[in-house]
Amino acid sequence: MAGWRRTRKATIAGAEMKMRCYRLLVAVLWQLAGIVLAFPATAAPTHIAAELIAESSGNPGETVMLAIHMRPETGWHGYWLNPGDAGLGMTLAWSVPDGARPGEPLYPVPRTLLISGLMNHVYESDHAVLVPLKLPAGAVPGTVLPIALDAQWLACTHDICVPEQARLETRLTIGARGKPDPRFDRWRTRLPAPLGAQAHFRREGNVIRLGIPLPARLGLEEPHFFPAADRLIDYAAPQDFRRKGDLLVITLQRPKLMAQEPQRLDGVLRLNTADDGVIIAAVPGAVPAGGEPLGRASPAPVAGLPLLLAAALVGGLLLNIMPCVFPILSLKALGLARAGESEVQARSEGLAYTAGVVTACAALGALLLALRAAGEQVGWAFQLQEPGVVVALLLLAVAITANLLGLFEFAVPGFVATASRPESAIGGAFATGLLAAFVATPCTGPFMATAMGAALLLPVAEAMALFVALGIGIALPFLAIAFIPALRRRLPKPGGWMVTFRRWMALPMGLTALALLWLASRLGGTHFALASAALAALLVLVLALMGRRQHAGRPTALAGTAALAAIAIAGFIALPRLEAQPDTIAQGILPSQPFSEAALAEARAQGKPVFAYFTADWCLTCKVNEEIAIERTQVRDAFTKAGVVVLRGDWTRRDPAITRYLTAQGAAGVPLYVWYPAGSGAPQHLPQVLTAGGLVELTGK
Repeated sequence: MAGWRRTRKATIAGAEMKMRCYRLLVAVLWQLAGIVLAFPATAAPTHIAAELIAESSGNPGETVMLAIHMRPETGWHGYWLNPGDAGLGMTLAWSVPDGARPGEPLYPVPRTLLISGLMNHVYESDHAVLVPLKLPAGAVPGTVLPIALDAQWLACTHDICVPEQARLETRLTIGARGKPDPRFDRWRTRLPAPLGAQAHFRREGNVIRLGIPLPARLGLEEPHFFPAADRLIDYAAPQDFRRKGDLLVITLQRPKLMAQEPQRLDGVLRLNTADDGVIIAAVPGAVPAGGEPLGRASPAPVAGLPLLLAAALVGGLLLNIMPCVFPILSLKALGLARAGESEVQARSEGLAYTAGVVTACAALGALLLALRAAGEQVGWAFQLQEPGVVVALLLLAVAITANLLGLFEFAVPGFVATASRPESAIGGAFATGLLAAFVATPCTGPFMATAMGAALLLPVAEAMALFVALGIGIALPFLAIAFIPALRRRLPKPGGWMVTFRRWMALPMGLTALALLWLASRLGGTHFALASAALAALLVLVLALMGRRQHAGRPTALAGTAALAAIAIAGFIALPRLEAQPDTIAQGILPSQPFSEAALAEARAQGKPVFAYFTADWCLTCKVNEEIAIERTQVRDAFTKAGVVVLRGDWTRRDPAITRYLTAQGAAGVPLYVWYPAGSGAPQHLPQVLTAGGLVELTGK
């Protein structure tokens, strides 16, 4: 046994000696490459192309963001700031004007690469390292600032490594106004997000246990912890992940030769295979043992799939009574009125309506997953964050209102057609289902929030099953009426009253159009809304003229199609030019500041309680909560007395920072309400239906 131990120690020592020699050799080659490339010569092509890009120019004293964009060739990879067992991180030498100060580089979440038992932290595809640059406070507007960077990095395949370097340059014009580079939003989504809570670690013998406050509902898929400092853990050793409620406990193996006893344990926790991650800054403290093991890939969300499917189904059912769906009930009401004509027709319309709803939910879900897979930071209800989509819905709502008022007739939706056209009624039921789901899904009601949040973290098949279950839940009332004769018999018989009922149903649809017009003003500004209103008025005029030709028995298809195409082309050309930033919102009863991770971290560092709420102008549930619970004098007084910092996240327009936070909290959309108690306590997710008394109770006053 003693001989075996001596042999094992010799083997370990030999491996560590080889690693030290490897790194020494790479370092020597690195220096030699620097000496050789310092002489004037034609730059050799690199296996990782690099360029320096500025997001936009800035004013004196402001901070702008730079990007070091790296593009490895196929089969090559670069390294994170801590390369792992092998490799070298990138070194940067800046040449900037006096008064300008580059900040610490911000690295995207890396991936693991295990070669011959050596664990590497690498980037194998296009990525960008972001660097904040503080501009000189005394710079004169119009001055062109040259920014240069001498960068060195190591490019490797599985077999060879090549030291590379390049001189990267860009220029900034002080005070110049220009559109920010849109790639920076995508690059920011790849950065790990601040955790927003204090993590702790504890060394016990040959292991380090790391406790990270992380909501239990947040699914993990192949998680991995990347330490920022070298030689604090054994990189290649398996990492054990366990859950204890809202605490994630990671057991890490110590290396045989630890650099030093750690006073902090900083790093990045990768959450899933999409490379979402959070920044960890752990200090010594108590970390409980035990917990439910997760393994290499957490099975928790998949194991709970039946429960998530039930939540999606119930959440979709409850959407029918949520405030944001009330306007669309006018479309359903006409279908209900006609459903009593015959059992076959009722069932056909019920199935067609269900097919429309499920198709819309599945299509929105598939598009959402595709956009997120492509690097876009979007969440549930992303469609109403686009001004163009809102204008299209506005014109559709105006057209339906004009149809309900009798200004013109069309076959689809056919829920207002006569009984002699059952095929039109079925097509209309399908179209009604499409529209109902498209407009209803921006709301995130009870039960639905958990299911949609999980859908963003599950594999594609399970996620699509949740979207389909949501659609079935939305359509369930119609489906029940279509297939249960007793329910259908309670509906009034078809008759002349339906004409009057149809006219009255134009009222909620008209209110829907007005709400969409207001949303257009919030998304694109006043001029954008006025142009949208002009397009809507032009559409009404064209539809009224079509109606006159219909009543006279004259053909309308060709002229109507040409006129509608002209309106669409005019909107496509004019509206993007008018789109601007939304009008600012006046401060309400409860004083607040815009949400940001920096503001949250600052308030938490000061030990203050924080109430963070996330809303959007198109979310009526959010607005109801703000009216009856948040914007109340008793809440303001209690929060002021307790020193609560109120952070308001406005998600009306797409905001990658807010989307990233929502995802980290396991939420697919708004509303979301999070309470951070004073000190370093774990955050608490509040219910989606708030009361003023419940908010006051949080302060303990």
